[in-house]
Amino acid sequence: MDVKDRVIVVTGAGRGIGAAMCIAFAEAGCLAVVVSDRDESAAVEVARQIGPQAVASRCDVAIESDVQQLVANTQAKFGRIDIFCSNAGITVKGGLESSNADWQRMWNVNVMSRLFAARAVVPHMQERGEGYLIHTASAAGLLMEIGSASYSVTKHADIAMAEWLAVCYGRSGIRVSCVCPLGVETDMLDDSDPIHRYLHLHSITVAVAARSILDGIRKEEFLILPHAQVAEFFAMKTDNYDRWIRGFQRLRQKLMRDQNTV
Repeated sequence: MDVKDRVIVVTGAGRGIGAAMCIAFAEAGCLAVVVSDRDESAAVEVARQIGPQAVASRCDVAIESDVQQLVANTQAKFGRIDIFCSNAGITVKGGLESSNADWQRMWNVNVMSRLFAARAVVPHMQERGEGYLIHTASAAGLLMEIGSASYSVTKHADIAMAEWLAVCYGRSGIRVSCVCPLGVETDMLDDSDPIHRYLHLHSITVAVAARSILDGIRKEEFLILPHAQVAEFFAMKTDNYDRWIRGFQRLRQKLMRDQNTV
């Protein structure tokens, strides 16, 4: 799909990859881009930078009524939504010790928000016979995130949701893409964390990530991989699961050793 003359909604667009996506879509000639974020002032600033193509809208994607209102307002203003980008995401460090509240918050933002968006936009897209859903997941969803059990699990679920949507609605003209980058230079990368310092070795800018997403939409790829090596790592995982687990065990041991020597 070409984004030219399309109406696009991006959640979590007040900063990071989401903001870069909005800018890239506008530069590629979209009719309108709705810059949505829980932080309304951040969304307004991104929209101001883009200009008349952009509209700012506050939305907490963890609340279904907020997502429904975002969709309704966009439909009322522009008559349709061609592309809905479920980009908002959060992370919390920790494993078994992470609180139930943190797990629930991760589940609501990283997974349920995708369900809320699909519920709200898919019926309209089906009526029109076309539409596009973009999920910003993570390479952690194909591989794993050693430092955060809840991030790893919810990003796996995010990809599973995208797969299900692609299978069930692809023949209705609805395309689905799932974006799975490694490290991207956003405030989610923590230089004090040895795991995140490892990700910095392959990190890319948000602008590079956004260009990769734009190219993936044009090609209508299900998996959009801003880091080509993720495909190689994923192939290793599926080729020999036990060997892959052992490899990540060694990596974790090394990273924990590095952390203890800091």
